[in-house]
Amino acid sequence: MSVSERHRSSAGNDPCAEVRRGRLTKEAKREGLGLGARKNVVRAKQMKDYAEVGRKLVWQRQIIFAAALGLAGYYYSIALALMTGALIILSEIYDFTVFKRILVWDGRDAAVARRLLNQLYVGTVLSASVIVFYSIAIALAQGPGTHFMSLFFLFAAALFAAMNNHHILPILVVRIGMYGATFLFIPIYDIWVTGATIQSELWAHLFTSLFVLYFVIDCSRIYLSFYQRSLEQMEALTVENNKAQQGYEAKSEFISTMSHELRTPLTSIKGSIDLTHAGHLGPISEKAEQVMGIAKRNCTRLIELIDEILDLQKIEAGRMPFNMKRFDLRDLVEQSVAANAPFAARLGVRLTCEAEADHLPVVGDSARIEQVLTNIVSNAAKFSPEGSQVRVRLTVEEGRARVSVIDVGPGLADHDRERVFDKFSQVDSSDTRKIGGTGLGMNISKQIMQAHNGSIDYRKNEGAGTTFYFDLDLADDDEEGKPARLDPSAEAAEADDLVTKCVAAS
Repeated sequence: MSVSERHRSSAGNDPCAEVRRGRLTKEAKREGLGLGARKNVVRAKQMKDYAEVGRKLVWQRQIIFAAALGLAGYYYSIALALMTGALIILSEIYDFTVFKRILVWDGRDAAVARRLLNQLYVGTVLSASVIVFYSIAIALAQGPGTHFMSLFFLFAAALFAAMNNHHILPILVVRIGMYGATFLFIPIYDIWVTGATIQSELWAHLFTSLFVLYFVIDCSRIYLSFYQRSLEQMEALTVENNKAQQGYEAKSEFISTMSHELRTPLTSIKGSIDLTHAGHLGPISEKAEQVMGIAKRNCTRLIELIDEILDLQKIEAGRMPFNMKRFDLRDLVEQSVAANAPFAARLGVRLTCEAEADHLPVVGDSARIEQVLTNIVSNAAKFSPEGSQVRVRLTVEEGRARVSVIDVGPGLADHDRERVFDKFSQVDSSDTRKIGGTGLGMNISKQIMQAHNGSIDYRKNEGAGTTFYFDLDLADDDEEGKPARLDPSAEAAEADDLVTKCVAAS
């Protein structure tokens, strides 16, 4: 075997190397995407934000235009108002069409982005030109003077652009530039037509226009800086989220691989211990038998822990298969109670089964539903006092089948709910050593029930103990099951250090 082949062979047997190799591959892909598409992603975000705001404010713009056109038609010229109104309608139709194209666009094709951006530029020039035309026409109709109406409308349009069109800098520059030039043109034209000297009030109008224009430009700069800062923060959050997701995936792959690697030798160790403990390999002393019994129990706990970790990893990755079939829930409950009765008996607890109906058909993965019931029943037996009874009751509540497990243990408060269904969590950490358990069972049970469109919860009894229950939809007469998979969790938050907790739990 060559050196390279030995290297590949050793790496193939090293689960850590597999995780590192997968992580580096993902890093390379992610880095390449960041370098090649970062600008396009930001541009697409800006365009979509611009289009979304433009679409939301369409009726606000129409109200402003209607008021301005009404004043122009009443006080100056109906023809001017009608002509401006027609131009506004054409401009709004064009803008709305472009906005719709941008919002349905997936944001990936750079050529499409350039074409849509050019269409936005055209729409900006058209709509701004209509406002410029209206303002100049009103100013000319008024003659030299204060031009309050035309200048105020220009000021409102410029401020509106600063507040709502700051997403794309060239568009903002075009709008403010056209409005600003018109803002200065009107008083300058009056001065030129009248030949007014510096002492004339018309010059005061020009200086006032310069001050207002500076105010509009400063507002535009502030809104633009706010938006750019939000984009930078969003990009930073995206990068951090990618890093966290990358670490989460690497951790999940590592734990899944190591769990599989640990389970194989543990199974062999447990088999050897079972044979020795049973005396099949020869007689052993009483003291050795006690030691082997301890080793057997701890091996069993470790295997159960690894199985639960593997289940959790499959669920979180969305790779947990569910064999959805129609079955009788009453039969499953009775079989599960019978299977768990010996375990409860060793703890001095008696299991009973109560059912309201003879036949309760549901659709689901019977093995996974039995896993949920076993988790609840075993917990109830562990926390119930010796000589007590745990009742498993099957009822129909609001058209759904409900399985309730009622114990007389110490009980749980309502504020313990989050810890009960959290990963690696127990209400009383001292119970971990005294009673055992990994703190994964109820979390896995909750996710299994979610995959079945069911629910799981608990309530404190009026007396001692707690009632855990889960609900499933009753199957229709013609309903049959089909294979399904659990959707990945929507929340990919940073998980705690699972390896440390696994060691502590074992």
